[in-house]
Amino acid sequence: MALAPIISEEDTPPPAILNALADPVVVVGNTNEIKYLNSAAEQFFQASFSALTGVSLDSVIPVDSPVLALIEKVRATGNSMSQYDVQLKTPRIGEHMITVDAAPMADRPDNVVVTLQQRSIAGRIDRSLTHRGAARSVSAMALMLAHEIKNPLSGVRGAAQLLEQTSDAKDRELTRLIIEETDRICALVDRMEMFTDNPRIERRAVNIHEVLNHVVRLAQNGFGADVRFVEAYDPSLPPAFGDRDQLIQIFLNLVKNAVEAAPDTGGKVVISTAYQQGVSIATPSGDGHVKVPLVVRIQDNGPGVPEDLRAHLFDPFITTKPGGSGLGLALVAKFVGDHGGVIDLESGHRKTVFRVMLPMMDGVNG
Repeated sequence: MALAPIISEEDTPPPAILNALADPVVVVGNTNEIKYLNSAAEQFFQASFSALTGVSLDSVIPVDSPVLALIEKVRATGNSMSQYDVQLKTPRIGEHMITVDAAPMADRPDNVVVTLQQRSIAGRIDRSLTHRGAARSVSAMALMLAHEIKNPLSGVRGAAQLLEQTSDAKDRELTRLIIEETDRICALVDRMEMFTDNPRIERRAVNIHEVLNHVVRLAQNGFGADVRFVEAYDPSLPPAFGDRDQLIQIFLNLVKNAVEAAPDTGGKVVISTAYQQGVSIATPSGDGHVKVPLVVRIQDNGPGVPEDLRAHLFDPFITTKPGGSGLGLALVAKFVGDHGGVIDLESGHRKTVFRVMLPMMDGVNG
């Protein structure tokens, strides 16, 4: 007696199963025309099913893309193949680092099923931990600067003030220059002292939306008056476990960065929150882990971060701004790390997203 199938096409048709997948799936024919794509692929390529079916894949992605070469190899050999760390970049979809899996269809070997897996959350966390380490790497430098530079500078400033009292107008310009430059260096060292490895954090339950609302109000009444803010919050988010003042500083820096990156006309900053289940970070001691399910995204519609700077953007003294100190994002990375969270960056054409993942109030487990 034959056994009935557990799932029949009538119960759950194949398109419904494919549309439930989080990864983009595309089926191409023998001339690379797109025969089918799931909902995730529609979102990835930013076009509808009807607009893409029948269209050649090489009109959607660059003709020299490794994706197309991999498809040809699969078709020629009849074997499934994968390629890792493939860069896919177009003006429409921006820039993505993906893993490509391609396999021939059993009953139609000229047709190839292509799955695109975007860089995993684990990969993003790994990069974020690197950013955190880069920020902490200046701790010893901060202490050295505070001790070895600030004290002598106070003497230099005092001497310049004494000279100013007995100088003529022309010489007073020089003494004033010495005093102003001394004050500027002291202010820079004061900022560096914030990188010490002894974080003063008073953590408690914090409504992350109250923090973000406060940041947006500050921005709208100051540096972000000419930018349109879009707030898309998940109202069911539980409280964060953090220091309210430091969280304000984190998101104020990120929002200010986004505003400065946005175009002068039509500038837009989108701030959104979400809950992401199942992500945790090992504690430094290795005897437990911290859940970081609270996700805050700060997105601007500026030109994007230059590719050669993306891997180092959270390093101290790296900046894209004329006259910038390069400490703002490094400080953000340190504060996020002090909270047990992670931060990462995605940047493409007219879109840059900073994503911060934070622990919730009961997010520490042994």
